[in-house]
Amino acid sequence: MKTQTRLLLAALLAAALTACSTCPCPCVGKKTATSAMKASIEKAPFGRAPDGTPVDLYTLRNARGLTVKVMTYGCLITEIHAPDRHGRLGDIVLGFDNLDSYLKGHPYFGCVVGRYANRIANARFTLDGRTYTLAANDGPHALHGGRKGFDKVVWAAEPVPVPRGVAVRFSYTSPDGEEGYPGNLKARVTYTLTDDNELRMDYEATTDQPTVVNLTNHTYWNLAGGGAIYDHELTLHADHFTPVDATLIPTGEIAPVAGTPMDFTRPKPIGRDLKQLTNQPQGYDHNFVLRGFCLETQHFPNSPNQPQFPSTVLRPGQVYRTTTVHKFSAR
Repeated sequence: MKTQTRLLLAALLAAALTACSTCPCPCVGKKTATSAMKASIEKAPFGRAPDGTPVDLYTLRNARGLTVKVMTYGCLITEIHAPDRHGRLGDIVLGFDNLDSYLKGHPYFGCVVGRYANRIANARFTLDGRTYTLAANDGPHALHGGRKGFDKVVWAAEPVPVPRGVAVRFSYTSPDGEEGYPGNLKARVTYTLTDDNELRMDYEATTDQPTVVNLTNHTYWNLAGGGAIYDHELTLHADHFTPVDATLIPTGEIAPVAGTPMDFTRPKPIGRDLKQLTNQPQGYDHNFVLRGFCLETQHFPNSPNQPQFPSTVLRPGQVYRTTTVHKFSAR
């Protein structure tokens, strides 16, 4: 593993870390970014999936030297090399150097999770009067799409033209009944690396039957390029969060963060209030309810079983669309 950390953040929290704040500390590295580079995409073989399907690795590089590597297995980000204030590049995400290490199992490093990110309680939900039983892979619950979710399939990939940057579009069709979910779901995820040092993730999905959808990327971040992340400062524009039970299923309450360790509405070190989380399991592994319009990385966990939560139902003729933007800078 390239980097290690003692604190595991949920995908939502990790995404908000980069989308809502600038890099608070230099990214350590040996390479130096140059301003004379041209944006480019490189494709290289990266091994084979368990069923023998070839896996490719795409390297996206913008004109300022920022580099993102994504493989077709799991639509997974393996590396992001970002420049620090001196232009030195450092890898700021957790992962492995080869495909075999990913195939041995990992905590969803860098991958796209679906059909339903996070948990669905008791691995079942009811839609239009019909109950669907899902694959239970987290005790009695369904987590991140099941035993073989979108993180464990090989996606089709193709570069797509964009102004002032580079992009690769990944596609996968999930057949009706896969992991228990209804409908043939066509999913597309486009990673765009702009010359403004932004990594944009655009998600789209369509279905031929009513179903539920919740897609996100599950990258783990370490903006220092190594070591623990307790001193990372985090800002979340979230006035509420969804408390969870001992198995990380939301209780149904939408609670205010004010006066609690969950309050990141002003910058604070991630580790400052960690010891105060005595009634919440496993530290920060929660869904935060973001205000504003800039970030919609995932729907609430267990939304199909909580009618008061925003709906995750997708019907024929509709298009599921969400966008997440990570902007990198150094001070």
